[in-house]
Amino acid sequence: MTAVDDRRMTPGIVEIFENLAVPEGFKVELLRGEIVMMAGPDVIHNDIVEAIQDQIPRRRWRRLQTQDIAILEQTSEPQPDLVVIERGNGPDHGRLMPSEVITMLVEVVSKTSVDRDFGVKRSIYAAAKVPAYLIIDPVMAQCVLLTNPVGAGEEADYRKQFLVKFGEPLPLDILGIELDTKDFGTFPNVRPHRYP
Repeated sequence: MTAVDDRRMTPGIVEIFENLAVPEGFKVELLRGEIVMMAGPDVIHNDIVEAIQDQIPRRRWRRLQTQDIAILEQTSEPQPDLVVIERGNGPDHGRLMPSEVITMLVEVVSKTSVDRDFGVKRSIYAAAKVPAYLIIDPVMAQCVLLTNPVGAGEEADYRKQFLVKFGEPLPLDILGIELDTKDFGTFPNVRPHRYP
C-alpha cells in the first residue's frame, strides 16, 4: 500500500470544492481539506443571527451573512453564520473574504454542528488569527466568546474564553457594544453536550 501525500491533493480538493454543485437548501464548507455539507439552518438559528446583526452598529461594522472566508494556509473556506469587519476593510466584491480583515466571526450551534463549531472551527479561526470568535449555543443556552488567538495549524486555539448564559449581557469590547442575549431561543428536546 502506498501512502498518499495530502499536500499534493490540496489544490485538487480546493478545485473540487469550488466547482461543487450544491443542492438547494444545503450549505457546504471546506474545513482543513474536508468538504462538509449540511442542511439549512433552523428558524431559532436564523432568529439568533438576526438578533446579533441588529445589535452591531452598521455605521462602523460590515455584518455579512453567508460569506465564505479564505484561510488558504488551512485549506479551509468556512462560511460562518456572521462575519464582522470594520467598515472600509476588505474587498467590495468576490466570493471570498480574506481572514486577515475580519474582526469577529459568529457561529450559532446547530443540533449537528456542535463538534465542528467547538472543535475544528475553533482551531481554524485561531490559526487564521481572527481576533474574536463568538459561539452561540442554543443547545446549552449559552454564549462562548473566544479571544487572543495563539498557535498554528491544528494546535492553534484561543487563550481567553468568556461564557455567559442566555439572558445575561455579553460585553463585546472588540466591537464596543454589550450584546443583549435575553431573546435568544433554545432547541427543545436536545441532549446536552460537554463543550466548551
